[in-house]
Amino acid sequence: MNNFSTLLVANRGEIASRVIRTAKKMGLKTVAIYTEADRHSPYVIDADLAVKIESSYLDSDAIISAAKMTGAGAIHPGYGFLSENHDFAAKVQGEGIIWIGPNSDSIQIMGDKIEAKKHAIKAKMPILESVNDAASAKDIGYPLMIKAAAGGGGKGMRIVDDESQLDESIKLAKQEAMNAFGDDRIFIERYIERSRHIEVQIIADKHGNVLHLGERECSIQRRHQKIIEESPSPRIDSEQRDKLTEASLSLAKQINYVSAGTIEFLFDDDSGEIWFLEMNTRLQVEHPVTEMVTGIDIVEMQLRIADDQPIKISQSQVPFHGHSIEARIYAEDPANDFLPSNGRLIADRNHDDKQIRWDTGVSEGMMIGTNFDPMLAKVISHDKSRELAAAKLRKELENCHFGGFINNIEFLVNILGSDSFLNGDTTTDFIDRCNPPRSIELDSNAADFLLMAATLWLQHKNRSNSIVLGHIPSGWHNARLPYQKASFELDETELTVRYKRQRDGSFIDEKNQIAFINDVSNESIDIEFNKLRRRVNITQHDNLLVVQHDKGNKLLKLIPRFKNEQELTQKGSLVSPMPGKVTEINVKKGDKVEKGQNLLVMEAMKMNHSISSNQDGIVEEIYVQEGDQLETGTSLLFIKSSDE
Repeated sequence: MNNFSTLLVANRGEIASRVIRTAKKMGLKTVAIYTEADRHSPYVIDADLAVKIESSYLDSDAIISAAKMTGAGAIHPGYGFLSENHDFAAKVQGEGIIWIGPNSDSIQIMGDKIEAKKHAIKAKMPILESVNDAASAKDIGYPLMIKAAAGGGGKGMRIVDDESQLDESIKLAKQEAMNAFGDDRIFIERYIERSRHIEVQIIADKHGNVLHLGERECSIQRRHQKIIEESPSPRIDSEQRDKLTEASLSLAKQINYVSAGTIEFLFDDDSGEIWFLEMNTRLQVEHPVTEMVTGIDIVEMQLRIADDQPIKISQSQVPFHGHSIEARIYAEDPANDFLPSNGRLIADRNHDDKQIRWDTGVSEGMMIGTNFDPMLAKVISHDKSRELAAAKLRKELENCHFGGFINNIEFLVNILGSDSFLNGDTTTDFIDRCNPPRSIELDSNAADFLLMAATLWLQHKNRSNSIVLGHIPSGWHNARLPYQKASFELDETELTVRYKRQRDGSFIDEKNQIAFINDVSNESIDIEFNKLRRRVNITQHDNLLVVQHDKGNKLLKLIPRFKNEQELTQKGSLVSPMPGKVTEINVKKGDKVEKGQNLLVMEAMKMNHSISSNQDGIVEEIYVQEGDQLETGTSLLFIKSSDE
């Protein structure tokens, strides 16, 4: 590089590792920044140098100070945090440091969705009608979509079905917008129920060259945040593709855009109409699918453009090959309204398959908290057809050994295998409309196999660690003894395995099912059970086990022989469904409440979640205060039922 040799990445997690990987490939020295919570994160280890930030990743002065300390001549902001903060971009450039991204004017123009729409109109792009206040919302008609003017990533977004929901939805959207962006402005527009989220990747240099790298479809979302993305879209035809890409290039040229950017559109699946949504003036989370289809490293192009180098290929030379799909792994509970989860990442053993790409920001043994976005990793497949790419991605998610807390992998597997997905019926209402199962339901045979594998693996591990008589096989006897047993919690159900060893070395359970151990180690067990043989990966931490089955992994909780009565929850008690911070308490002791009434609000992962009453009654106790940071299961309130 001509103008800088050291790059500071002003971000964390998987995107920091991703940028560092390309920078090193290009011979650049890399600098990471981290807070105490990220001290042991992989990206910190990946970088050549690392600087601890005492405040947060939003502290622009601390980041610039770190760049000066390490001699970094350029800063890459990744996505999120300060990546679309025009003041930060201007401040970086004002210090003589190269900003890897568009100029601050472009960020400011496109970062404000209201202003962005004005420029879209100038570029002759169709837009949805919008208003800025509740009083004018009736002029648009329901359903409505509330959006944060300065936002993105699903923060500050709410769907409103009727007038009764409007005021509360605006309030929550404003709170989320302020928490995430420091700006509580919102606008309201018509909500298109059967729509697709289509976006076009563009790249532009300082020499007047502007290219598009095709489109992506990012329609499968929960909470207005993407979970599966792909390129190309299964719905867009060549004529529509030309319309989208030409409009995107026109807008980029109009604002003299430089670097990588994404123009987002709303596509009406019924009418085929297309509307401009926004422009993201940064690298997108889902950029890997474009890289897989084109073979172009977008981060490398960003770095070369920032170094004043021209784009060396023309639009006709951009290659488009096959199909790519990305799935995002989140620390969340799909069965509980996708609320965030946390815990220790017990297992993180993935297949070394060059055909499957893992962009990850975690490693085995890490504690996953609620300080940051719940995305843990992205898994990306590529093949010559959409069908093959989907099958390859699903197999990878089934075969990976990953977990330790509730996550969405099983949910992703179910989506990728559903008929609606495979047929390309992937509108933004996909999850509500198709309702794919939130987890993998094991039949009795599969559950028995899984539990017996875990039981015999634990038995082997315990015997191996035994100081006294560890060489004697478990269950050895010269007289008839009762069955041994092990109890587990699987998908909130308590299950018990009763078994004993036979003289031929096999094991038999109460159902007269026979198990043979062919091989066993600290990481896996090769077991034959009811004439079916397979190797099962198992990882343990304390009383938790991640056990692999043929469609993914299950988290087993080893139940102690004697239960702690203090763990029982008193009837009428409301507990925290997730780790998070109490931001608002709407009732006081003695208040009469109705079932469904909003009692308090918790913030987790920069999202606000309303906690509602589960019954009619009287608030007898409130155990928390505003500002309290809570763990999952913390008692919130006690409500005495009206029937008592």
